[in-house]
Amino acid sequence: MKTLKNLKLIGLSSLLVVGLSACEKPGPAETAGKKIDQTVEEAGKKMGEATDTVAVKMAEQSEKAGVAIDDAEITAKVKAAIFAEPGLKTLQISVDTVKGVVTLSGSVDSLASSDRVSALAGAVAGVKEVENRLALKTVIR
Repeated sequence: MKTLKNLKLIGLSSLLVVGLSACEKPGPAETAGKKIDQTVEEAGKKMGEATDTVAVKMAEQSEKAGVAIDDAEITAKVKAAIFAEPGLKTLQISVDTVKGVVTLSGSVDSLASSDRVSALAGAVAGVKEVENRLALKTVIR
């Protein structure tokens, strides 16, 4: 009887050990859950990378747009300064600005007028350089 009782105790203990060891093994639901978590984490990383890439591209485009706006603003200010100067024939002077470099073209009556236009353009905020391509008009008498 003692032996039978001992066998029952050993059998019960064995079942308990097997049952507990089975609990440590992940079941299909746990495995699926872990895979979903991993996929979500990877997707989050990729979305973060994509967001960073988009942010960099937007910053580059904004910078390019900013340069274009700045150049247009500089051109407008130079033209306004020339127009406000008495004695200059503003319709004969063209102003173009690229990356802060102002190019003056057209014609003026005198070297003094050419120098004055260059000085006015150079005094405008944001102007990095002035390329004076103004031609002197020849006066026929």
